[in-house]
Amino acid sequence: MARQQFKRKNSEAAREAVALIIEREISDPRIEMTTVTGVEVSPDKSYANVYVSNDPERYDKVLAGLESAKGRIRSLLGQALGWRNTPELRFFIDDSIDEGQRVADILAEADARRERFKAEEDEDV
Repeated sequence: MARQQFKRKNSEAAREAVALIIEREISDPRIEMTTVTGVEVSPDKSYANVYVSNDPERYDKVLAGLESAKGRIRSLLGQALGWRNTPELRFFIDDSIDEGQRVADILAEADARRERFKAEEDEDV
């Protein structure tokens, strides 16, 4: 239990730091408007999986920009966190927001169909 809380605390601290670094310290236009949705730091702090979101059309550019800035981000992260070891960063796209939007669109379309069907039934009566 305490180990989980320690891991969660480290991951949240890393998420906040990476988000601020990307927002304020990295001026690469490929990563503009990128949101850090989560960070998972390994128990030994040797690596951190960083999950980001942006417009789906820009995913490749975002990952390329982050890979290009990885060394600078890692260096600034080390300074911000003050940990003995700074984790190696691995960037991933978090498409859960896109999936949520896709589900919402499907539900909205189903509601619209149901309303059209109901309206047609009311006309037939």
